[in-house]
Amino acid sequence: MTARAVGPGFVLGAVVLGVFAGEAVGPTPARAAVVGAVGAFAAALVSAVTRRGIAGLALCCVAAALAGGAGMSRALDGLVHSPLTAAVGGRESATIDATLVTDPHATRFSARVLARVGRVHLDSGPADGGGRTVAIDASGDAAPRLAVLAAGDGVRLVGYFRPLDPFEARERWRHAVGAFSADDLRAFSPPASPLLRVANGLRARVLAGHRRVPEPQRALLAGFLLGDTADLPDSVVLDFRASGLSHLVAVSGENVAFVLALVGPLLRRGPRAARLGIGLAVLVVFAAMTRWEPSVLRASVMAACSMVALSVGRPTAGLRALALAVIGLLLADPFLVHSVGFLLSCAASVGIAVLGPPIAARIPGPRGLAAAVGVTVGAQIAVAPVLVAVFGGVPLVAVPANLVVAPFAGPLTVLGLAGGLAGGISGSAAIGAVASFPAYVCATVVLTVARVAARTPVMLDGPRLAVVAVVAGAGTFAVRRSRRATWPRARTRSPESGLALPPR
Repeated sequence: MTARAVGPGFVLGAVVLGVFAGEAVGPTPARAAVVGAVGAFAAALVSAVTRRGIAGLALCCVAAALAGGAGMSRALDGLVHSPLTAAVGGRESATIDATLVTDPHATRFSARVLARVGRVHLDSGPADGGGRTVAIDASGDAAPRLAVLAAGDGVRLVGYFRPLDPFEARERWRHAVGAFSADDLRAFSPPASPLLRVANGLRARVLAGHRRVPEPQRALLAGFLLGDTADLPDSVVLDFRASGLSHLVAVSGENVAFVLALVGPLLRRGPRAARLGIGLAVLVVFAAMTRWEPSVLRASVMAACSMVALSVGRPTAGLRALALAVIGLLLADPFLVHSVGFLLSCAASVGIAVLGPPIAARIPGPRGLAAAVGVTVGAQIAVAPVLVAVFGGVPLVAVPANLVVAPFAGPLTVLGLAGGLAGGISGSAAIGAVASFPAYVCATVVLTVARVAARTPVMLDGPRLAVVAVVAGAGTFAVRRSRRATWPRARTRSPESGLALPPR
């Protein structure tokens, strides 16, 4: 295997090690590491020009490790030292101008959202928030007014800064430097970004097109299509978690593939540069519609890598595209290593690419069913370590439940997007009801499967999963040994062709 084939994998491993090393070092500007990374990368380029493959790969790994460590240390330093550090530590009252980063999550008495702070009006005078992220917790009259806004909207809020509480601690890995408790919303404005205006408009049209769909199917459609699970009842969330189907409401690579399939006719006509531009634009708009979820970022960047490689006449394998995408994303945002959605997405992609084909090849019967089983089992095996570490175990019913749901998941996504756009753009309730009906049927089937599967709450925790893995490995080894023992080793050669033939 050449360095070109395995290179991205080694570089990715170096980036991951560097990121965790940077976290261990802690907050620091890491200037020396940045300089070292630049120097090692320059040396790697020189080695590439002189065709010293192994030396160049080693230097790339060194550069990647230094860059990953520097990125994490600098990101942590940004949390500790920011223009808002003093205000957060002193719990200062303020009026802030901010831009919403996520869609608000509203309860009966409050609304929570992440926002980037621009101008700050403290009691001591005006200041600049530097675009730093804070976790806004709105209460009182501000909560219902904030709840109807969307990501990208600008707001002016009155309240006070404070440190993150234990419930909000996970927002630290989304770059929140503190929290802001708001009790009044003075003003708001639509998104200044043209991209967000387009994305919000399309998102609103898709959701409006399904307004005639009853609950909880409508909430499930929002989760399936856009990753918006805010309206899913707790009982449905628990059913999906217990049945191993939670990934269906986390937008990922499958959704990206279906969106690209919908615009496929545009990607098959015209000049190559125009097709590439349209494809990349679709990826960016869809990622903005789903609020840049980590799993969507992974899938979108991976698809973009494949598109660019195909456009320049150098098609790239799935694992290579995955490695390049993850390298770029971790260097851009090292905090992604703490995103469960990102880890599950990457692990599932590796399982499907590496374990899926060999598993499918060993399953008798129709090839379509074997491929589906291979993909499902491969993905479940790969994500098992993450599920055990985060949720304590893997549902035993996950594989059969996913196999039953698989024929409905694709149509639900495609028909849901197409039907939502048709109903939302037309504005007709009748057209929306007709266009949404196929997606409603698919959603009903998925909900039923999740509810029935959740009644078998057998979890494979760490020790049980280890036993299953050992038994499965031993069984596979025994079967292969028995096959080798029964296959004749002695062979003869045909004098005419020189080919090896089994003995008579």
